[in-house]
Amino acid sequence: MPDLVLASGSPRRRELLSRLGVEPLRVAPADIDETPRKAELPRDYAVRMAREKTAAAAFDQEAFVLAGDTVVAAGRRILPKAEDEATARQCLELLSGRRHRVLSAIALRAPDGQLRERLSETQVRFKRLSAEEIDAYIAGGEWHGKAGGYAIQGSAEGLIAWIGGSHSGVVGLPLFETRALLRAAGFPIG
Repeated sequence: MPDLVLASGSPRRRELLSRLGVEPLRVAPADIDETPRKAELPRDYAVRMAREKTAAAAFDQEAFVLAGDTVVAAGRRILPKAEDEATARQCLELLSGRRHRVLSAIALRAPDGQLRERLSETQVRFKRLSAEEIDAYIAGGEWHGKAGGYAIQGSAEGLIAWIGGSHSGVVGLPLFETRALLRAAGFPIG
């Protein structure tokens, strides 16, 4: 089995990757500036972040390097990763009762230097959230560090009325696209 470097510190991405039977040799979180550019569209931002994370972690020329980025978008607006309760609350109030997009981009650099990319787009709709439901979700703390202020793999799943697309993409690594990307690059995967 060739070596794979996962350019992410996310335990969710590592766990999702293991569902494909792949264990990275190393986990090397990329330390890059994740500030969106002025007027940058969510789709372009997600792909750029995955590409830049792959480049930042591509120190081992003999290994495959996989990186991903997940963006929650309401229209053209990129929602932040919630680092405080106020931000999480603003995100949830904005998403309440509306449909939004979750864009999960992945990039893979093969040992031959070739870069491949894929993008998963999932539509998600929250039920109309009451103030009490938002308060309860905030109190649980699952929102911390999560794009858009929620984690679909936790209790927020009970607040989501509809999803169209990749559940694993919303969690942080679209498995269908990841498997296809690895196979296309010649990485042995079942």
